[in-house]
Amino acid sequence: MRLPLGSTAVSPSGGTLTLLSRRGQPWKRIASRELALREALALLDSADEQRVAHADTLFPSAVLSSAETAPRFAEGQELLWRYGRHIETARVIRDDGRGLVVWIPSGSARLQPAPSDGRRHRDIPLEERFRAPWKMTETSWTGPGVLRVAPSGRPWSIWFFQRHDGTPDGAYVNLELPHRRLGGETPTIFTRDLVLDLWIDAEHPGSEDIWLKDADELQTIVEHGRFTAEQADAVRTLADIAGQEFISAGAWPMDEGWTSWRPDAAMDRPVALPNTPAMDAARARSGSTSLEG
Repeated sequence: MRLPLGSTAVSPSGGTLTLLSRRGQPWKRIASRELALREALALLDSADEQRVAHADTLFPSAVLSSAETAPRFAEGQELLWRYGRHIETARVIRDDGRGLVVWIPSGSARLQPAPSDGRRHRDIPLEERFRAPWKMTETSWTGPGVLRVAPSGRPWSIWFFQRHDGTPDGAYVNLELPHRRLGGETPTIFTRDLVLDLWIDAEHPGSEDIWLKDADELQTIVEHGRFTAEQADAVRTLADIAGQEFISAGAWPMDEGWTSWRPDAAMDRPVALPNTPAMDAARARSGSTSLEG
């Protein structure tokens, strides 16, 4: 028997989940008011905040992925995927006008902020989570590899997860700022995570459950002053746009068979972080709260 809409659960990573809808059903808005995409992004995408978050001297040279001048990446090319302080590594599967598709092999390197006292981020009570001192920590991607799609000019990426036996485990819609690209010696995607996410399970094909993830974290960030209430509602607007644009109808990239894609041996080699001055500077970052450093 299926859970009723409104049911709650906890994700494997410890995030809160609320059963929001099912694919094939009309999308019900979660934002308090309707905004156009450009209006929502105007509230969220500050050039000054981006520069501070990335702390990379090359960031001002990056261009939006939807721009004609945006660099294109070649199949098999390694790149960095930067969420502000978070830096991940990936290998390109395909890149064209529609969007970028990458593979993150199991064991690939990551650099991310972590609580200075050694706890996991999710182990800290929510009311303290964004006020705890942090330092950068190098880890690796655990579990099976994941395929990630970044549609050009859209404020999200879609992550296709699989189980250890290779069967689909669901799709994760990570809400994030539209991607900026940098070519050259260290190809890079710049974006910023927007806290709220959507999870589409792999069961009941055609009517998969759609879960809203981390709504409580988004509210806590407002209480801590990292987002305004208006910005938080702009993030919910992006969730609504994603739901209406491709989730409910199963449109691209949900309809392209990425759940069954498998890498060859060359594509599945773990990706390392580059040894560059910019990476050394990223490793040295720290702060007394999530708003600092």
